Amino acid sequence: MKAIILARVSTEEQMTEGQSIPAQLARAQEYARRKSLDVISEYQFNESSVKDRRTKFEKVIDQIKKSKDKIILIVETVDRLQRSFKESVMLDELRKQDKLELHFIRENLIIHKDSNSSEIQRWDLGVFVAKSFVLQISDNVKRTFDQKLKKGEVTGKATLGYLNTADEKGNREIVPDPDRAPFIVRIFELYSTGNYSMERIVKIMKEEGLKSKMQNILKIRQIEFILKNPFYYGQREHKGQLYPHKYSPLITYDLFRQCQKVRENYPKKPHKYSTKPYIFRGLMTCSRCGCTITPEIHKKKYIYYHCTNYKKNCEKIWVNETELLKPIVKLLKGLKMPQARIDEMVQSLKTTEQAKNEFQEIQIKILRQEHDTIEKRISVMYNDRLDGRISADMYDQKLREFKEALYDIAFKTKQFDNANSTYYVTASIVLSLAQRAEEIFESSEPEEKRQLLNFLFQNLQLDGKELLYKLKTPFAGVLYANTHHSLGEIWELNP
Repeated sequence: MKAIILARVSTEEQMTEGQSIPAQLARAQEYARRKSLDVISEYQFNESSVKDRRTKFEKVIDQIKKSKDKIILIVETVDRLQRSFKESVMLDELRKQDKLELHFIRENLIIHKDSNSSEIQRWDLGVFVAKSFVLQISDNVKRTFDQKLKKGEVTGKATLGYLNTADEKGNREIVPDPDRAPFIVRIFELYSTGNYSMERIVKIMKEEGLKSKMQNILKIRQIEFILKNPFYYGQREHKGQLYPHKYSPLITYDLFRQCQKVRENYPKKPHKYSTKPYIFRGLMTCSRCGCTITPEIHKKKYIYYHCTNYKKNCEKIWVNETELLKPIVKLLKGLKMPQARIDEMVQSLKTTEQAKNEFQEIQIKILRQEHDTIEKRISVMYNDRLDGRISADMYDQKLREFKEALYDIAFKTKQFDNANSTYYVTASIVLSLAQRAEEIFESSEPEEKRQLLNFLFQNLQLDGKELLYKLKTPFAGVLYANTHHSLGEIWELNP
């Protein structure tokens, strides 16, 4: 009689590292010789027996169906053939048609057309035991995963910017990748400004040398995945919910949130001039109609700006970029001040410390009250869920909202805790930048000049040929203080 040998393992590791496949084949071949069976095919593969679609197993069944002769299928044990009852229907049908005999070597069991109820029950029992084993493994995996989730641990490969490590005892850990982590931070910082598209960031990362763990250049979809991944600020996502993890975050929650705002508001289609080195690109609007001011190159070297006149009710007036820069440079010169006055400003800030500390204490108290209120709401909502007053979907949705609110409160509280040092450092940085703004601007490339203007100014407008501008609050205060009042008074008015 003709026979087919089937040898199977569940994982790739068993296939490459273990000896289960050769051992199964050797015993099956010896069995066939003892029974004087003609082996026409041998199937050896790694395929889970609980998959919805078992492609390789189906090839074996297909050969049996096409055969004109009855086939004996030789298998080491029942669980090597199946670990669920879904295959039993198909196999039993072939058995009843006398097209198939199942020979299980280790169980010393043969299932054929005329098998009695006891033999069929032994087959079913073998499948039941195999299925129970699979379910037990599944339960153990779920329990282990839930335990790790509660501890803030992550299984599997670390995301880009982190590395999987292990100590001498074999304890596994995830740590920031010293080579790639700085690139991840830079991606968030660039995108948060709103001045860089994902396509532009891809080019910058390529130029600066960032590659994936497979040494490939990153694509736009990978940059998008990085920007959307909460793991980088301390959370991991599982089934639509966020859970804190124990590993070192690379960025702050505030930076992550800023990137999400930029991503949500970013134009779907990039402007045709978005990659050109225009200093005022995307920074100006028309004061008369509100449309965008767009740049164009004339004679391959002169840059002019004009209103797009999208609303068809505005006059198109051409303005040379050189003329637009003149008031900007003049204003930057006005920001510069002697070091003595900067020192005076920093000293003045220190006199306001008591008022600042009182303000911080009040704000922290308010945040703690908000935290306690949300915790109470979560407790009440949990009882409502247990009593069936709200659905599981509503519970999950509100819980997610409450958790985000708690995280936001924790982030704001941490900001207040660290405010004492950053309060003075920030003021010193703003003043130092103001002092060197003209120098930095003159020595920068067009794209860097554009970023500096975006940092210093707000609501740039073009009224005919006249540039209308407004400095952002800290720098407006510095400019006014440099020509009118004392620095300390201005800073207190415009902190």
